[in-house]
Amino acid sequence: MAKEVSEEPEHAAPAHKDYSDPPPAPLFDMGELRMWSFYRAIIAEFVATLLFLYITVATVIGYTIIGTFVLVYTVFSATDPKRSARDSHVPVLAPLPIGFAVFMVHLATIPITGTGINPARSLGAAVIYNKKAAWDNHWIFWVGPFVGALAAAAYHQYILRAAAIKALGSFRSSRSN
Repeated sequence: MAKEVSEEPEHAAPAHKDYSDPPPAPLFDMGELRMWSFYRAIIAEFVATLLFLYITVATVIGYTIIGTFVLVYTVFSATDPKRSARDSHVPVLAPLPIGFAVFMVHLATIPITGTGINPARSLGAAVIYNKKAAWDNHWIFWVGPFVGALAAAAYHQYILRAAAIKALGSFRSSRSN
């Protein structure tokens, strides 16, 4: 009960097709240059390459420092009881600029850093996720907010309130008189 196998030559002519294959598509069609989708694809590729190559640890920590600086500076400015301008301090309205600052910092930094302006929130997310990848660069979300808050506090205290000049005396007056 062996099956009989007929051997065909290797280079046999293919059977007649009842359809025709379309010609191969050109690699680049000149009509694409007039389409907006072509330019959108180029822009998307450029942005993706740029983000992949140039977002580094320094970029992330810089965004975190700047975001925290903006938030802490807004909190200090909105809640400063020693404001000298008349009608400038309305404590009931202080949450509005603070909330707006949080919104703007999140809007600007979520695509880049995931917005780590609060170390406790970053720690909680890392503990819940509990994978090695969560802890690799976790120090950024501690160092960045602390440096940003320290810079905002120093700017508010020593530049805006001029605490250093008040402590040292005026640099314009002559001490020899």
